[in-house]
Amino acid sequence: MAKPLKVDDLWLTRIAGLLDDMEFGSLHIVVHEGQIVQMERTERKRFENGNGNANGRYINESGTRRADSQSAGR
Repeated sequence: MAKPLKVDDLWLTRIAGLLDDMEFGSLHIVVHEGQIVQMERTERKRFENGNGNANGRYINESGTRRADSQSAGR
């Protein structure tokens, strides 16, 4: 028999924090024996063509440079 899920204010705050400022993406919550044990955040960055970014790169939230699939291998 399944145990009822226990979600207190701490977990609600954590969930809200992971969803904050997410424009495109998903939040995967893993529950084991009625308790949240893991959360995975996947976020997508979307860009319009012609944004003045000629080399196909952008700077992500951590400040590191990352190439998209079009500029990889150049």
